[in-house]
Amino acid sequence: MRKHATVIGRALALGALALSDLILVALAVVALTLSFGLGMIFLFPPAAWLIRYRTRLARRLNGTWLGIETQAPYRPPPLPTRPQPDGWYRHDRRLYKTPWWPDWNKRWLWMFSDPATWRDGLWLLLNPVIGGALLLLPFVVIGYCLVTPWYPNPAATSLGLGAAIAAVAAVPWLLRGYGWWNHLLLSPTAKSVLANRVQRLDQVRLDAVDSQAAELRRIERDLHDGAQARLVAMGMTLGAVEELMEKDPVAAKALLGKIREASSTALTELRGLVRGIHPPVLAERGLGDAVRALAMDSPLKVTVTVDLKVRPESPVESAAYFSISELLANAARHGGADRVWIDISGQDRALRVTVTDDGSGGADPTRGSGLRGIERRLAAFDGVLAVSSPPGGPTTATFDLPTALILGGGEKKPRLPRWKAVVVAVGWGIGWLPLFPQGLVAMVLKLTGQQDLSWFYALYLPKPWQWPAIIFNIVLGVSLYTAALLIPIQHSRGRWMAEATPSRLWFCK
Repeated sequence: MRKHATVIGRALALGALALSDLILVALAVVALTLSFGLGMIFLFPPAAWLIRYRTRLARRLNGTWLGIETQAPYRPPPLPTRPQPDGWYRHDRRLYKTPWWPDWNKRWLWMFSDPATWRDGLWLLLNPVIGGALLLLPFVVIGYCLVTPWYPNPAATSLGLGAAIAAVAAVPWLLRGYGWWNHLLLSPTAKSVLANRVQRLDQVRLDAVDSQAAELRRIERDLHDGAQARLVAMGMTLGAVEELMEKDPVAAKALLGKIREASSTALTELRGLVRGIHPPVLAERGLGDAVRALAMDSPLKVTVTVDLKVRPESPVESAAYFSISELLANAARHGGADRVWIDISGQDRALRVTVTDDGSGGADPTRGSGLRGIERRLAAFDGVLAVSSPPGGPTTATFDLPTALILGGGEKKPRLPRWKAVVVAVGWGIGWLPLFPQGLVAMVLKLTGQQDLSWFYALYLPKPWQWPAIIFNIVLGVSLYTAALLIPIQHSRGRWMAEATPSRLWFCK
């Protein structure tokens, strides 16, 4: 009972909020009317921000009150204008001394060209009608039943009580339909999702280029300071051996022994360098055996658990391997850990890796480059990294690569739930009955005063109940058709969004 009362209160509050949108609609219309010409630059952005504030509130209430999470659909905002080498700021073909005008022009063009802005305006224009019809109709029916004088006819009394009870019982369903309506117009569009994804891929590409350049510099430094220096020293020592071969064979033999040791050390360094680029065991045996080999070389006590039915692609394996290597090195270098547990598993198409150590904790991605490097490495594969490291430990790092595993036979697309399929079938099957013969046709007969009532049951009711019954039939028919149309669209769109939306990298302490 308390839950139903809460639902009724939320429906009444949302319905009243929808009616109050008429004031915002009037203000928006006035602002857009006055913003033609030069006023477009100054009046359109404040009006758009006001509408976006209202739709942001609608999305938040849609998630907290109605249980339908709705993300913001807007395209990425423009980047701030950067100065040229001469200190001026360019926008199109004009130069400015300050970035205020270029940023302002880019902001209003961004809002004006974003389809989500106009979808917000359409939602705001229709919300008083849709919200009022869906959410306030039960209260209108209840109020009508209370103010209508009771007739001695038992059928009228029963009809009034039944209508009031049906109105109260229908509030949760109407509230759910209102949530679907909000999600349909206020959720991200395909273009906004693709634009966000393109921006993300651009950033990932830049990070990948920077990481590749840093890796090349590291390889060059290691070769110059390690193997190259030893090879140069070996060459100089061989020159000394040539001079000592006839004069002092014993000293030459001793120098040859040192050259053999130097060549062995250089070979070890080259193998370590090659292992840092791409370990041979990773290419030959896969991720599990490569991580086990990494654990054997670690000074910590490492327990590795692997549960993979299929092997990831080589780039994914490389990213996961070096991420695990970095986490293991952090546990030994900064965490002061003694034991580490590594769990590698596959869930559907996702590769999940969890690294837990018993160190002192306190890992913070903002204070070091190690976790940031893992973030950049995983970003190329839409990776998600979560770090939990309270002071005192333990530290748990989990990262997911959502599309790392290729399953055989393809994936089955989620089917429409049975209850939704029943609603769609009922809507298309009997929606015509209350809408046309019992609704629109009865309304026409009522307006024209026809005496041939035929089988239109609403016209047999007492006069105070005829119009409510006709309106109820029309609303019921429109609702059935709307549900039958929107449920498949929403199901297909939700499935597409789940497949198209990239994962976000996030951290938590």
